[in-house]
Amino acid sequence: QVQLAESGGGLVQAGGFLRLSCVASGRTYSIYIMGWFCQTPWKEREFVAGISWCGGRTAYEDSVKGRFTISRDNAKNTVYLQMNSLKVEDTAVYYCATARSSNIYTRSALYDSWGQGTQVTVSS
Repeated sequence: QVQLAESGGGLVQAGGFLRLSCVASGRTYSIYIMGWFCQTPWKEREFVAGISWCGGRTAYEDSVKGRFTISRDNAKNTVYLQMNSLKVEDTAVYYCATARSSNIYTRSALYDSWGQGTQVTVSS
């Protein structure tokens, strides 16, 4: 099992930025892909960005391309989500998750382990 702990959420004005972190512990050798998802009370959990643990391939949901950047620090077992030019519609709980795959899945059901989430609130 992999344990994940997100941090870095908070309240920010539209146009601002935040950096989310997700620290992995436990069987980190089993991590192939790490992804960030977001969820609001009226939507299912949605893919935001993903990164391969080896090689650093990335993928993004269209609405965040050019604004968000996912990166990882293998030595620290940490993945980051730099969120710039935040919009009110980015308000959500953000979760990180891991998957054993060579592909960066966008479906949440294909991810194995999940963190508890961190709240991001963007005000107008």
